[in-house]
Amino acid sequence: MLDPHFKAMINAAAEQAANAPPLDAVPPAMIRMGYQMQRKATDQNPPQDVTTKDLQVGGGAGPVPARLYIPAGAQTPSGGLVYFHGGGFTIGDLETHDGHCRRLASLAGVRVLAIDYRLAPEHPFPAGHDDALAATKWAFDHAAELGMDPKRIAVGGDSAGGNLAASVSIDLKNDPARKIAFQLLLYPGIWPEVETASRKELDGPILTKAALAWFDKSLAAIGHAQSGRAFLGGAKLSGDLPPALVVTAGFDPLKDEGRDYARRLTEAGVSATHVEYPGLIHDFYVMPDVSPAVHEAVKETAAALKAAVG
Repeated sequence: MLDPHFKAMINAAAEQAANAPPLDAVPPAMIRMGYQMQRKATDQNPPQDVTTKDLQVGGGAGPVPARLYIPAGAQTPSGGLVYFHGGGFTIGDLETHDGHCRRLASLAGVRVLAIDYRLAPEHPFPAGHDDALAATKWAFDHAAELGMDPKRIAVGGDSAGGNLAASVSIDLKNDPARKIAFQLLLYPGIWPEVETASRKELDGPILTKAALAWFDKSLAAIGHAQSGRAFLGGAKLSGDLPPALVVTAGFDPLKDEGRDYARRLTEAGVSATHVEYPGLIHDFYVMPDVSPAVHEAVKETAAALKAAVG
């Protein structure tokens, strides 16, 4: 059953959503602005026991912005999480996921480095994936100045950011100098080879078929020589990948591919845990003001992160 708090939010927004113009008819900058306003409106009470520092980190074609979150009382060095925000590779930024990163840092007691990777369609595939990989390498190479223990660095992300984290884990699995300790994959977009039942049956809430089509078109990975870095449904997985937590939501079109990815990791010999919150929806981690259920999920997720690299 859909969480009643999210059901009320969705019902209240239904008329506005029905009158919205097609995504192709709206400039990406306006879509991003609207998304930022929506997420800030549903996350107005982030933890205050976290300090932040904005900085530049290495990207695929030059420096990209990032934000370092340091929880109160964190040891130096502490465990670390390199985090990639969601948004279909086209929307989202440091601000839309600021409260989420603060909660992970505060509750897990680890430093979080959020990466503001380049977005499509202005920067089509593989720009975002190149930035994610380069930024993760940079974090390992600059662990001392970040206050992170290079033996306890995880990667993570939600939705498209989960895709980036999983992709980076595959890219670095044979890098002995940069051994990722853990993957935190929150309702990840895996882009399966065969359309899943949940993608067929669910058209929203939040993540609609039209939005998924626009994300695909904007990313422009189809047919690219390196498309396997994004379309992970066909990725060859092996036991030398980092342990993983894969979280899915019951009312999310991506739930089946996340579940299947966790199963494939396990079958490949990876220690992978799958947790589904059956009453929640896509993007719930960045909407904590909507329902108390989000806070419980965040606590459990942060506890797993702390156990892995804290």
